[in-house]
Amino acid sequence: MRKYFFIIIISGFFAAVPHLFCKSGNTMPDNAIALGKQLFFDTILSSTQKISCASCHKPEFAFADTSAVSLGVFNRKGTRNTPSAMNLNNAAFFFWDGRVKTLEEQALIPIANPDEMNLPVDSAIYRLQQSAFYRVAFQNVYKEKPSAKNLGKALAAFQSSMETNNSPFDDWKTREDEKAVSESVKRGFTLFNGAANCVRCHFGPDFSNTEFRNIGLFNGKELNDSGRAAITKNPDELGKFKIGPLRNIALTAPYMHNGMFKTLREVIDYYNEPDRFVPNSINRDVLLNKPLNLSEQDKTDLENFLRSLTG
Repeated sequence: MRKYFFIIIISGFFAAVPHLFCKSGNTMPDNAIALGKQLFFDTILSSTQKISCASCHKPEFAFADTSAVSLGVFNRKGTRNTPSAMNLNNAAFFFWDGRVKTLEEQALIPIANPDEMNLPVDSAIYRLQQSAFYRVAFQNVYKEKPSAKNLGKALAAFQSSMETNNSPFDDWKTREDEKAVSESVKRGFTLFNGAANCVRCHFGPDFSNTEFRNIGLFNGKELNDSGRAAITKNPDELGKFKIGPLRNIALTAPYMHNGMFKTLREVIDYYNEPDRFVPNSINRDVLLNKPLNLSEQDKTDLENFLRSLTG
């Protein structure tokens, strides 16, 4: 009997987790973050009124998705992996190719994208202006009716509020609790900053970067997403993508811009020997020219460190 009761409790907890992040349907937002949160979970911003931002940015997976690419309206497939919508305050660019520089700009693009929410922004604004709820909500927060500008500001405010610093790693390094992580995690952190060379691209409070790098996932054949070069038209940026934050990385599989790696161990195996996975990559960063020669214990330690960044 105890066993079944325990299962019911645990099942109920996980079923409730998404709702910890969701809107309260009858609550009038009184600030930009609350308004942005309401909009993020509202299907009013899609042409079919069946999907929301949270359909692809799922709270229980650190506001990322579990598919290599997400499905938009009419089950249309996207072209790149859905990144986490958390820990973005230190970002200088948004989207894998860095096409925009502000969260306000970023927030509007998926709404209009035919493969995502498929609703022209002016149509989205019309819907919001026709909604008695949102007319009052925007007036309360911005002292004006809904517009493209304040829609972007509200969604950006919510995303900006989702910063995390409560992981086991933070307990260890920031709050100086030596027992917060295992010895394996500590060895992994040493590898991250040393022999594994990870820190060359992932550093700072979110273990991110403002640069774009080609990590070898472009060969002009089956791997033919040109990344940053499609935006800048600079051939030197062929195959380069934005370096994202590593916080909550244990929750955001699959990995890379195309979602080609299903687990953290696959990612580590790739960085250890890139040529074994993509032998004919084009324009790959020189940092990946040589194998890392990590042992199996090294890989385990590095993975455990990465998992310690989730909180």
